[in-house]
Amino acid sequence: MTRSWFVTGTDTGVGKTFASVALLHALAARGLAAAGMKPVASGCERAGEGWRNDDALALQAASPLRPAYADVNPYALPAATAPQLAAREAGINVELAGVLQAYARLAAGAQVMVVEGAGGWAAPMADGLEQSQVALAVGGQVVLVVGLRLGCLSHARLSARAIEGDGCRLVGWIGNRIEPGFERVDDYLALLGDALPAPCLGVLAHRPGGDGAAAGRALDLSPLLAAA
Repeated sequence: MTRSWFVTGTDTGVGKTFASVALLHALAARGLAAAGMKPVASGCERAGEGWRNDDALALQAASPLRPAYADVNPYALPAATAPQLAAREAGINVELAGVLQAYARLAAGAQVMVVEGAGGWAAPMADGLEQSQVALAVGGQVVLVVGLRLGCLSHARLSARAIEGDGCRLVGWIGNRIEPGFERVDDYLALLGDALPAPCLGVLAHRPGGDGAAAGRALDLSPLLAAA
């Protein structure tokens, strides 16, 4: 049976893709066949093959199975804005059924799936489609990426409550150093560790174009792989 983790963040721009790529590299290092997926991606550019999103391409490249782009990102939306608005502008009806069809094709050859959401947990993926619906449909196990900056404690606690309140299970969180000058980061990590009902899987030294393989080595997947 394929294991699946839905990756969300405390906000937009906290490094969900970087963390998801790190997870895929960590899984590959354990010899596991893994595939990454970003069901809905806004901010795409037209290439020879069609609309392409940089985050989805990063997940595709980090997936040992090298899945088809159309399955990694079934809904590629041109406008770089909220997915709801981008889908409306493109005249695209984003549906859970379409997401799950692509997911099933990926999962057919994978031992583990890493499914990245869009924005923070409470940001709809489309009109009538919440992140929680997708997360529940793929197993309900959620990994939260916490952008380490002022305000992250509140954002992380609120996100954890919302995840659990929506019927999903927070199985781990990843700290991402998105602001190198953020002071007292160790103190905040300790507070987050006390406040969140799931183990910390690692802390990433995030930077644009960072080494996903090196980031993967900073993660401890034991709690995820042991989770029922």
